[in-house]
Amino acid sequence: MIEGHGDDLYRYNHIKMNFSSNIFNGTDMSALKDYLCSCLDVVRSYPEPSAATLEQLIADECGIRPDEVLVTSGAVDAIYLIAQAYRHEGTCHVIQPTFREYEDACRVFGYQERDGGVLCWLCNPNNPTGSVMPVEDVLALADQYGLLVVDQSYEDYTMAPLLAPADVIVRGNIILLHSMTKRFAVPGLRLGYVTASSQVIKRLRDQYRPWAINALSLEAGKWLVTQGRTAIPDLPSYLAETERLRLQLNEIEGIDTQDTQTNFFLCTIRQSTAAELKEYLAQEHGILIRDASNFTGLTPHHFRIATQSPAENDALIHAVNQFITTR
Repeated sequence: MIEGHGDDLYRYNHIKMNFSSNIFNGTDMSALKDYLCSCLDVVRSYPEPSAATLEQLIADECGIRPDEVLVTSGAVDAIYLIAQAYRHEGTCHVIQPTFREYEDACRVFGYQERDGGVLCWLCNPNNPTGSVMPVEDVLALADQYGLLVVDQSYEDYTMAPLLAPADVIVRGNIILLHSMTKRFAVPGLRLGYVTASSQVIKRLRDQYRPWAINALSLEAGKWLVTQGRTAIPDLPSYLAETERLRLQLNEIEGIDTQDTQTNFFLCTIRQSTAAELKEYLAQEHGILIRDASNFTGLTPHHFRIATQSPAENDALIHAVNQFITTR
């Protein structure tokens, strides 16, 4: 799906507050910018064909072996790589509603979707709902399928217990997806990685294209992992602000919000469509939200919000309330 994701900021030239991306926007990027400026000469040469040095750093951090890690150009690259590598399995199941790329990747490689298929896709924490499946339930799900892919791209945006790479490697039939894009708030760099058993990683690497990670992204990834920081300095406070925002939006007549365990949550608007609300907020207030109507199983009334600063959140509450009262 080329179009239809969140953060379609490129479509607008007057957005002041972006609630459509579920990546934390308050990260100080100055140190990373300085570092990247200091190593621009790397673009004069080809990068490593397989990002081996970054894979080693990630393996050390996770307490696993380098042959149990595969760095990809974002989690979406990993999704299509997995679908390609297991295309001969034939059947898949996607737990909905969730990120569209799982079903799109399976469609591209000719899978038939059915409950009980060989390959199962789970987003956990889930986009767009913000819900988290308990670890014991995830493991029980893995027992039902030949291969379970668990996309943990939002693992740094929740305090709920999740699977660790070492937990799944011994099982052999679970693949974890991780997003450096989300962890470090660098979506433009397109960095992610897979952790799984060495046999699974080998199967994926057989489909891997050379130089999948450009030289500058590779340098950024190595620097970020070495620094050991994440995008959100105070996750408990950030999640508390998410709950404040969710409850205040829920008090607006005609707006309903769903519980969440992350920094984003799903909402419905009763008397209008999400597209109408999105356009009003963008044009009248410079605020961008995520129209969630294109998620399988959702409706034209669904939209997603990702928490920003308290002042921006208050501005969103005021703007949504103004939209409702003028209808």
